[in-house]
Amino acid sequence: MHPLMLVVVAVATLFAIYNQRFWGLWAEVFEGNYPSGLMFAAAFFSLCCALLGGLAFRSVLRPLIAGLFVVSAVTSYYMDELGVVIDREMIQNVVSTTWTEGKHLVTPPFVFWIVIAGIVPALVVLAVPLSRRRLWRTLWQNALFSTLCVIGFVGLLLSDMKDYASILRNRGDLKASFQPLAPVVESVRFVAMLSRSRTLPFVAIGLDAVRKKAGNVYDLPTVTVVVVGETARAQNFSLGGYGRDTNPRLAAEDILYFENVSSCGTSTAVSLPCMFSRYGRRDYSHELGVSHENVLDVIQRSGMRVEWIENNTGDKGVAARIGYRQVTYAEDPEFCGEGECIDGILVKEVAKLLPKIDQDTVLVLHQIGSHGPSYYLRYPEAFERFKPACRTANFSACTQEEVVNAYDNTILYTDKVLQDLIALLSAQDDLATAMLYVSDHGESLGENGLYLHGTPYFMAPDEQTKVPMLFWQSQAFADSVGIDDGCLKSKASAAYFHDHLFHSLLGLTAVETAERNPELDIFADCGRNG
Repeated sequence: MHPLMLVVVAVATLFAIYNQRFWGLWAEVFEGNYPSGLMFAAAFFSLCCALLGGLAFRSVLRPLIAGLFVVSAVTSYYMDELGVVIDREMIQNVVSTTWTEGKHLVTPPFVFWIVIAGIVPALVVLAVPLSRRRLWRTLWQNALFSTLCVIGFVGLLLSDMKDYASILRNRGDLKASFQPLAPVVESVRFVAMLSRSRTLPFVAIGLDAVRKKAGNVYDLPTVTVVVVGETARAQNFSLGGYGRDTNPRLAAEDILYFENVSSCGTSTAVSLPCMFSRYGRRDYSHELGVSHENVLDVIQRSGMRVEWIENNTGDKGVAARIGYRQVTYAEDPEFCGEGECIDGILVKEVAKLLPKIDQDTVLVLHQIGSHGPSYYLRYPEAFERFKPACRTANFSACTQEEVVNAYDNTILYTDKVLQDLIALLSAQDDLATAMLYVSDHGESLGENGLYLHGTPYFMAPDEQTKVPMLFWQSQAFADSVGIDDGCLKSKASAAYFHDHLFHSLLGLTAVETAERNPELDIFADCGRNG
């Protein structure tokens, strides 16, 4: 077979087999004007042919196409089955994923699809005999083929440029679904991002940070526990009005629930470093995150002890310069029976630490929380209240109701963990204690065909961006730091973002620095640091 013929056949196969989501969105965009839609699709068919045609050398073409088939099989499965969008942030998530986390995504249907739609076509391509061409003939034929394809691409787009430009500008979901071009482009963007971040100088911030002394703030050591939730969405917290009673224990506590909080991102790889960064959602980037200190560094610089306790897949660099301990794979028969620990282990770790604390301290607890798709592994059997619950990572084997049931059970268990932490902190007569909980991002549970998270923010549903946040303080903490509950309650219904966390933690811990913006400090005007 002539190499350029293989290019055309391969691109046609990629269009036909691996682009179900693209064609679904295409039909939606071009409804009532399918001739224009066909020309639009033909333009991108030509573009793919041009790109592959330029690389149609006998020694590289077959391995390249085989690799594209395998990659497209993987990405199309998650796009079609879970509604996942493969963008730069999703690739960042994949690269930072551990085997423990990733193994839950390797289900029998996934393996079957990869074999049938990835490995088998790849083997067929590798077995196709290609005709030999002299180098000069290869070069001019490839160049001519690619040039004609580029001309076709440009000409087809120019035929209705006004409408096509509007579609390309406003329908990012259509562009992001196009296989294999979108994943390849996003992979290049990811590599470029990593390359840029490695050359940036590291910047220390908050060099002027000091503790603000007022009243009796130092009568007792203060312990501020920051709990970073995982994949908890506000829509399923009964504290915020959800129809199911998923927060029975917290409802009985004297807590303050913030009902309108939006995340910085839709994935842990973005939200976690962003929420502790001084840069808000609009300004944050991976490059800024890795090249600048965060709020925990500033608090530590003020003289407080800061420690991170990890029960997830990592701190994403946030805890690189503070105390750190990981309990994710601890050998604890009570909480770690499935090879991963549920969040009760965090309460146990805090209980070990509290008697040893003799200075003002911030403890950050990173939950496994409601991490999917194996929701059923995130809570003990006694907390499977909502039944029947999906007990597999393969959502296609469960109804949407079963998926929601399993997810709600994770929220019910988080309710228990947070209440246990409050009880533990309340019992400390020699410490002034407080707890702030906020989730990193939300989760889709089948709404509009979407599952899990990681959808680009511009098109992400509220289920992935609205997160629960709550605050509790002991009387000793309120007296020491001077935060007025009544004042906070009057502000609880306002709209907040992860952007507020950096400044609010500085206010909560009484750290004075020029980095703190009182307008973004939730506790400002409600205490002595206002």
